[in-house]
Amino acid sequence: MTYPVRKTPRLGVCYYPEHWPREWWRDDAQRMREMGLSQVRIGEFAWSRIEPAPGRFDWSWLDEAIEVLHDAGLSIVLCTPTATPPKWLVDSMPDMLALDAEGRPRRFGSRRHYCFSHQGYRVESQRITRAIAERYGRHPAVIAWQTDNEYGCHNTTLSWSASALRDFRLWLAKHYTDIRALNDAWGNVFWSMEYSSFEQIDLPALTVTEANPAHVLDFRRFSSAQVASFNAEQCRILRTLSPGRDITHNFMGFVTDFDHHAVAADLDVAAWDSYPLGFLEQFWFSDAEKLRYARQGHPDIAAFHHDLYRGVGRGRWWVMEQQPGPVNWARFNPAPLPGMVRLWSLEAIAHGAEVVSYFRWRQAPFAQEQMHAGLLRPDREDDVAAAEVREVAAAIAAFRPLDTSSVVGAPSPRVALIFDYLAQWVTDIQPQGAGFSALQLTFEWYSAIRQLGIDVDIVPPAAKLDGYSLILVPCLPIIDERLRQRLDAVTVPVLIGARTGSKTQHFRIPAALPPGSLQDLLPLRVTRVESLRAGLIESGDGFNVRLWFEHLETDLPAEWTLSDGRGVLYRRKNLRYLAGVLDESGLRRLMTTLAAEAGLPVERLPEGVRLRRLGSLRFAFNYNSHSVSIRDVLPRSADCLMGSAELGPAAVAVWR
Repeated sequence: MTYPVRKTPRLGVCYYPEHWPREWWRDDAQRMREMGLSQVRIGEFAWSRIEPAPGRFDWSWLDEAIEVLHDAGLSIVLCTPTATPPKWLVDSMPDMLALDAEGRPRRFGSRRHYCFSHQGYRVESQRITRAIAERYGRHPAVIAWQTDNEYGCHNTTLSWSASALRDFRLWLAKHYTDIRALNDAWGNVFWSMEYSSFEQIDLPALTVTEANPAHVLDFRRFSSAQVASFNAEQCRILRTLSPGRDITHNFMGFVTDFDHHAVAADLDVAAWDSYPLGFLEQFWFSDAEKLRYARQGHPDIAAFHHDLYRGVGRGRWWVMEQQPGPVNWARFNPAPLPGMVRLWSLEAIAHGAEVVSYFRWRQAPFAQEQMHAGLLRPDREDDVAAAEVREVAAAIAAFRPLDTSSVVGAPSPRVALIFDYLAQWVTDIQPQGAGFSALQLTFEWYSAIRQLGIDVDIVPPAAKLDGYSLILVPCLPIIDERLRQRLDAVTVPVLIGARTGSKTQHFRIPAALPPGSLQDLLPLRVTRVESLRAGLIESGDGFNVRLWFEHLETDLPAEWTLSDGRGVLYRRKNLRYLAGVLDESGLRRLMTTLAAEAGLPVERLPEGVRLRRLGSLRFAFNYNSHSVSIRDVLPRSADCLMGSAELGPAAVAVWR
């Protein structure tokens, strides 16, 4: 995939002038500049201060804050404040609140307390967006806009409200036209689930046992489309009233409730909020990994999302919120290892970030996030990360005099890893085995290839595949015909993972059995699947299959077999099919084989070390809490611009 040339990276910060005395603002702005920051995000939670009562606006404080920041030479990312509708608005239309799956309202007193389907709230979100854009849309300090804040955070994509039900029925009627077509598509003859009209259809919740998976999948599609259309409404207003400014949204880590590519279609830049320690604690990582990387984050968490959102943003992406210290929202919240904020920042730049922005400027001494560290402590003194941010600013300045491609050249990975949000919805709805996740499997493949020192593009199924040396398809239960054609056209090695092609668009097993239309490329059929609990392992020669195994009918000889002779890996020409989930060592072995066939150089990296190329620069990152040597990686003639062959804990080396 070809990406546009990016600008020299900038550093920014998230700032809340409404939280602090006005007499602090000018000092804050000057200290931001001194620290090397040039961009400030403001306003995403400020609706109650902008409009304290219906139709009564108080612009004075925001006018002054923008001027203070502008006078200091800081650029501004201004936000639409729709993630936090004020109490007077909720009281005026209480049904704007989303309902959870049990019908309980997501009440006022936190954030994201609205339903995407509520038409009254849609009107209000457009009204406040228009008011802010009319006032500041052409201000010279405002260089970009952020829509809302963290769509889907706190499980708020799905709503079981009356508004959602009404709009879902309309969506179904538009897509199926005739109720008989819906009954047939969903297989409603099963368990006597047939409907005689669209008005009979409820939202898929509180059913006695599992709801019809086709019903749930369409509800997920509908809910995702609601997020995209909500975002598009704001973007249209901003483009009209604030021409020439970038529009972005800050997506999150490991959140798949909606199709990010669909939302980003109306954006100029994809941004994401990077909290490596919180994500390590909150997600599927083992206890051993959580202990080993407790203060660093897993070596592939941040990088995975950098590469994911580079694809979502079609080459343009930012880190809108970079973790600067302990957070407040994970089960446990350790402090980053000294040097990690610097490492995370430089790693984002190495992956092509235009902006790395820290959350937040000053730790708040009140409310829900008072335990969340900032660049400054509540007493206005520098916190630990402030010194590391200065080091990052100095590093960017040191890179700037180099040849242009080093600084502004987009990364050029040679591996395409295909991920589809739809795939995660399918494995969420019917995992068949506890813990089976298309997202997790994609992450594991990503980690395995990245441990070999190879750069990766994470791309959607619609992406062009020409120019890549290796194509990886970890898990795509629903295969689009156009992707099948593109896979047929390529001549480079392709690896296709288990469950790919296992469902139709309406969540049925294909008539010819999985992998469906891929049988035209790989003559094999999946006749039975089994999921394996922890400890139930199928062993082969130098590898193990865990979690999932497929029984196949095929005349193809197996490349890899289990000890009892059953096939696991099959090949036809340049395409391979993997009929199970491999353990870590087996997956790394397979990726090494594929890389060699693709002509990709493989590095022997110490555990916890990762590499990245950016133009003529090469970066090495040590995610260990101890020193390591990278002498086997660093060319003897390399001129290190930063670091050395002996990498200390959380250290970074950069060479040409």
